[in-house]
Amino acid sequence: MSDRVVVGLSGGVDSSVAALLLKEQGYNVECLFMKNWDEPDAEYCTTEQDYTDAVRVSTSLGVPLHTVNFVKEYREKVFSYFLEEYKAGRTPNPDILCNREIKFKAFLEYALDLGADFIATGHYAKAAKSNGTVQLLKGSDANKDQSYFLYALNQGQLSKASFPLGEMTKLDVRRLAEKHNLHTHDKKDSTGICFIGEQKHFITFLKKYFPDNPGDIKTLDGKVCGSHNGLIFYTIGQRKGLGIGGANGSDDLPWYVSEKNMDTNELIVAQGRNHPSLYAKQLTAHQIHWISGNAPEIPALVSAKVRYRQNDVKCTIDSISDKAAAVTFSKPVFAITPGQSVVFYEGDVCLGGAVIE
Repeated sequence: MSDRVVVGLSGGVDSSVAALLLKEQGYNVECLFMKNWDEPDAEYCTTEQDYTDAVRVSTSLGVPLHTVNFVKEYREKVFSYFLEEYKAGRTPNPDILCNREIKFKAFLEYALDLGADFIATGHYAKAAKSNGTVQLLKGSDANKDQSYFLYALNQGQLSKASFPLGEMTKLDVRRLAEKHNLHTHDKKDSTGICFIGEQKHFITFLKKYFPDNPGDIKTLDGKVCGSHNGLIFYTIGQRKGLGIGGANGSDDLPWYVSEKNMDTNELIVAQGRNHPSLYAKQLTAHQIHWISGNAPEIPALVSAKVRYRQNDVKCTIDSISDKAAAVTFSKPVFAITPGQSVVFYEGDVCLGGAVIE
């Protein structure tokens, strides 16, 4: 009897093809659609359409589709953290927490209760056993690699996870979906945070939970050049939406958020993307997690990225304690942002990561 696998079917092309591949490989495939957000609040959420698409895909593949409501778990484990971080002036990455707490915990536990031997998702990443541990590896498609979002997984979670798209490119996935007449083959990729939708809706969403708190926008030398509606609506390195033109400076270069002073409610800006204040060679981070369960020997010469899609930058992990890690990069890095994650790599192997302080 073949192994039983439950695929997290989101209604998108990636998870559709993940289920298709596993079925073709002879596994006993079942799918599960997770509802993680309340529909009444989901003005921009596509849950209803995604569920319809998941039903069509499972019917086309001839596999069972389970549905489960993780709204309570998501609000308690992910969304509450999201709000607290923004309230503190940081910029969190809820997708990382969603993977750790929902997709590879709540979903995994639910699937195992159904009798699954393992779960699968449509992430562009790989898992491979090496010397008694399971390694998380980058996906072959460098443009779609999602290992950054999976660094918080542990050995137990990875040992029960499969990533069928790890060796594929996005173009390959779409072509295969079309070949097998899956209607999701040309479905637009989801963008932004799942409960907000596209980036253009972000501020509107935040305003539902946070009142305006106006203050000054100042240059690095203290000149007032504009006003803001609340520091939580901005992030380090942000260019768009500042409402100040190049005329406020010595030339026409755009302005960028350099700092958020929560004590004085001031947004500090710098002109030009190459301004030194937007770059740093060092950071400290907490909530450290190592995928293998063991920290590397210090000092550790590795590479890292401080946001998704950023190129890896060589760095040294100078020190690690129970509460924090100190990191020095080989060159200045743009817009290191508190609340985001720094994720460490050794070649294609994802070692783990931490939340930037």
